[in-house]
Amino acid sequence: QVQLVESGGGLVQPGGSLRLSCAASGSIFSINAMGWYRQAPGKQRELVATITSGDNTNYADSVKGRFTIFRDNAKNTVYLQMNSLKPEDTAVYYCNAQLRTTRWSKEYDYWGQGTQVTVSS
Repeated sequence: QVQLVESGGGLVQPGGSLRLSCAASGSIFSINAMGWYRQAPGKQRELVATITSGDNTNYADSVKGRFTIFRDNAKNTVYLQMNSLKPEDTAVYYCNAQLRTTRWSKEYDYWGQGTQVTVSS
């Protein structure tokens, strides 16, 4: 069993900051890419940022320069530092990890349960 548990969401004023964390636990052999996605009401889930095992990062244009993704491989944890938050960043944020549970298994996508981020005055 693999679990991804997110934390750090909440209510913040425009221009404020939040840091999201996502810890992967359970039967994990290796983790490749990790990332953050978000889904606003009435919209499809969209990519926010990803980071490979080699620390190569990719960001949605809408968050470049404001959000930073980084990971701690020793803790199987990925973070999303969000600065200069805007009301349009309001969404449920989901953590994703592409991982293997054994040396011989295929790589599968795992998802967290989501954490709400609300940007409002």
